[in-house]
Amino acid sequence: MKTKLFQFSGVWFLLFLLGGGLSVGNGLYARETPETAEDSLARVMEALGDDQCITCHVDLETLPEDFHVADVHLQPGLSCAGCHGGDPTVDDEELAKAPETGFIGVPKKQDIPGVCGRCHSDPEFMREYQPRIHTDQVDRYYTSVHGKRLREGDPKVATCTDCHTAHSILPASDSRSTVYALNVPFTCKKCHSDPEYMKEYGIRTDQFDKFAESVHGKALLEKQDTGAPACNDCHGNHGAVPPEVSSIRHVCGTCHVYNMQYFSATKMARAFQEEDLHACEECHGNHDIPKPTDNMVGVSDEAVCIDCHDEGEKGYQAAEKIHELLQELVAEYDSAEALKQEIERIGMDDIEIGYLLQDAKQALIHSRTLVHTFDPEKVAEKSQEGVKLARQAIELAKQEKHDYAVRRRGFAMATFFITLLAVALFFKIRMMESENARKNSTSKS
Repeated sequence: MKTKLFQFSGVWFLLFLLGGGLSVGNGLYARETPETAEDSLARVMEALGDDQCITCHVDLETLPEDFHVADVHLQPGLSCAGCHGGDPTVDDEELAKAPETGFIGVPKKQDIPGVCGRCHSDPEFMREYQPRIHTDQVDRYYTSVHGKRLREGDPKVATCTDCHTAHSILPASDSRSTVYALNVPFTCKKCHSDPEYMKEYGIRTDQFDKFAESVHGKALLEKQDTGAPACNDCHGNHGAVPPEVSSIRHVCGTCHVYNMQYFSATKMARAFQEEDLHACEECHGNHDIPKPTDNMVGVSDEAVCIDCHDEGEKGYQAAEKIHELLQELVAEYDSAEALKQEIERIGMDDIEIGYLLQDAKQALIHSRTLVHTFDPEKVAEKSQEGVKLARQAIELAKQEKHDYAVRRRGFAMATFFITLLAVALFFKIRMMESENARKNSTSKS
């Protein structure tokens, strides 16, 4: 039997191994949660208890490379035996791994979802530890391409441990986790950006590079906006598509609600469905979605409308008109904004102008959303509202500039007369001084 002293030294060796924090993956973790050595020691001691699996592997220096004390399963006291089987209460290897203990060692690839599912598919068990976690992940996994191919015997597809790791699993809310929002693209990239690994599947491997340059990728990876979508937000976590989405082509609507609602009510949506076209993707792309501009709609070389509509067609004319309406509103708004900034510089009242411009900006945003109705009349109704607000702001700004000019002229005139008065007083005083000096000189003589 190991002595307590030996166990204690093993604990400190474990801490030495893990002192650098999580190192799995490709150096993608955003930050590490600060923790004192005392806190780590207390948690390790609590997790060890009589668990001879960890004690023995520490002594033999055979802990898994990705093992970490912060693992979400280790925290509440779930030990190695929970996944690998065996008897963690005895320190004899043969007895601990005897057949009657249920020891399975390293699970086979095709068995991993089932091993995880023993707990994660049990509502009663999960309710004790984390009741908010869904218990249908395994079922959903087998609806995905990964799950289907695993059942067909493909050993290269991703399973639970490929995405979550095996011994350093952290909550998705933890910035060190491989499934934290900022890290998900890097996790998917490990397989999907490897041409050699993906060669037999006949799919592209440039998704990450394209995503990184897209409007979503820049928001997520550069600005670290966790509200921006990562791979799993569009493709789903465990299943083939995200919850409540009937088709991957409609996944954009989970965030861009009004855009999808407007589009779905159009004749074009029905035409897209008949032609098996992919809704948003046809105009915006998928992984390399650029930041949309007003030039995307219209009949210029940058417009996507002309990819389908020829000159003279109703759709061509509608696109041209919608672009004109947007440009009119943008021009009026920009003019009003420039005047507002000028009013700010000269120190005049810009509060009411600001309110008007806020409403005009909202009208512009709404007008751009209404582009998805493909109806110039609906766009015009909202855009003209914005134009009216912008013009009101322009008139107010011009009035403020006029008032400023009047005040400057009044100030200039007042300054002129005050200066003239001061000069007159100066000469008057000099004359009085000269007169007094002359009188004094006469009286002395």
